[in-house]
Amino acid sequence: MGSTSAHKNEGLGRRDVIKRSAALGLIGVPTMSFLASCASGSSGGDAKVEKGKVTKENPLGVNETAPLEVVIFNGGFGEQYAIDAEKKYNEAFPKAPKVKHVATQKIATQLQPRFNGGNPPDLIDNSGAEQMDMGVLVGKKQLADLTPLMDAPSIDDPNKKVRDTLRPGVLEMGQFDGEQVWIMYYAYTVYGVWYSQTALEKLDAEYPETWDDMLALCAKAKKKGIAGWTYPGKYPYYLPFSLYPFIGKIGGREVLDKIDNLEPNAWKDPAVKAAFEAYYELYQKGYILQGTPGLTHIQSQTEWTKGKALFIPNGSWVENEAAPTTPEDFKMMVAPPSGLDASDKMPFGTIWASGGEPFVVPSQAKNPEGAMEQLRIMLSEESSKNFTQQVKSLSAFNGGTDGLSLSTALQAGVDALKLAGDNVVNPRLQDWYVKLQKEQIGVAGLGEMMAGRATPAETIKKIQAFADAAAKDQSIKHYKHQ
Repeated sequence: MGSTSAHKNEGLGRRDVIKRSAALGLIGVPTMSFLASCASGSSGGDAKVEKGKVTKENPLGVNETAPLEVVIFNGGFGEQYAIDAEKKYNEAFPKAPKVKHVATQKIATQLQPRFNGGNPPDLIDNSGAEQMDMGVLVGKKQLADLTPLMDAPSIDDPNKKVRDTLRPGVLEMGQFDGEQVWIMYYAYTVYGVWYSQTALEKLDAEYPETWDDMLALCAKAKKKGIAGWTYPGKYPYYLPFSLYPFIGKIGGREVLDKIDNLEPNAWKDPAVKAAFEAYYELYQKGYILQGTPGLTHIQSQTEWTKGKALFIPNGSWVENEAAPTTPEDFKMMVAPPSGLDASDKMPFGTIWASGGEPFVVPSQAKNPEGAMEQLRIMLSEESSKNFTQQVKSLSAFNGGTDGLSLSTALQAGVDALKLAGDNVVNPRLQDWYVKLQKEQIGVAGLGEMMAGRATPAETIKKIQAFADAAAKDQSIKHYKHQ
C-alpha cells in the first residue's frame, strides 16, 4: 500500500454524540490457537518423488508417473472447479494415477497431524474457519517457494510467465519477506457491503454514499420491518470486510498500514474511533437484525437473502455460497463502504479487493512439481473461465471474463473495481496474524462491541492491547509493509 497524510481530528466530532453502553460480556469462538502446533518442524514421512525431465511441454519437470494429492476447502466455491482442473492434469500426464482429491471444511483438523508427521498432501486450498495460520507456516518454513511456478511459461502464451498473467497485487500477497512467493491466491475477492438491488428499489432508494444517508436508509427500512444490517455474529471477523476499507477511506491507507505493522497506538487513530462509533451507532439505533450475534455466516446470509436485512459485510464468494436461498429477482450487488463525511482522506469507491482462496504447497510435499503444475493449469484462461462460470467469482488470472454473461453480483464487482481505480486497499492482518484477526479483533473485540457488550472506546483499548501483545510475542514471525 501507499501512504497518505494522517487523518486530522476535524470532521470526526459527529460521532462523539453517540451514547455508549457499559455492559460487558463474552461470546464463544471456535479456537484457532492449536494452529501454531501444526507448523512445528518434523522430518517424518516418505521421500519426495524423483523430478521428471524438463521439456517445453513439461516446464516444471513433473514426474509423469507420480501420484498427486490435492486437498480443497469445500466452502463458498465448492470443489468442482478443482476437480475439472485435476482432469486436465491427468490428461497431461496419463501415466500418473488419477489425482487423489479430498474436499473438507476441516482443513486444520485434518491436516495438523499430517504436517506434524511430515506427510502433508501436495497441494492445499488453505481456507475457511479452520484455515492454518499462513504467517506461522511461512515463519516455520513449512511451505515451498512457488517462484518456479511464477517463472514458468503460462499455459496460454509460452512467451509470457505465469507471474505476468496475474491480477494486480496477487503475487505480492503471496510474499512475506523478500522475493519468494509462498502462497498462490486463486480467487480474486471483492470485499464490501453486499445488498439486493431489488430490496433498495422497493424502498425507492439508492446505495448510500455517505454515513448520514446510510443511517437514513436504515431508519426507513426499520419502519418497514426490515433491518439495516446483519453479519455472522458467531464469526464477527467478517465485519472488517467493510469496516477496514471504511477506516482506510476515513484516514487513508497509512492507518491500515500502521495497523498491519502492529505499530504502537495504531488502533487509537481518530479514523478507527470514527469508524467504530459509526458501526456502533447501527447497534444503538436498532438497525442490526435481531439475533444476529448468534448467527453463523450461512444463517446470516440466509436471513439477508430472505429480505430481513438490507446489508451484509462479505466477500465475492457469497453469491455462490448463498445461491441455494437467493431468489431469482434478488439482483445481488456489492458496493464500497459509505463515506463518513467530507473530511475523508480517500474518495467514495475506496474498496478492499485482493487475492482470496489461498493455495499452498507444503515444503515436505512428495510431489511439489506436480502441485505447481496443477496450479499452472488452474491459471489458464480455460480453467479461469470455468471457475468464474461455476462459482461467479473472478480468478487471479487477469482476464477470463471475455464472452461470459456475468451475473449482477459479478458485474457489480467488476464495476466496483473500475470505480475504485487506484483506491483499492489490501489489509494484511488476516494473512499475517490469523489468531489476532479472528479470535481477538474479530470475536473478542468487534463481536462484543456490535452485540452491545462493549463500547467503541473499550473495544479500541482491548484490541490495541491484543495488537501490542502480538507485537511483543517472539514466538511468532512479524511482517511489515515494504
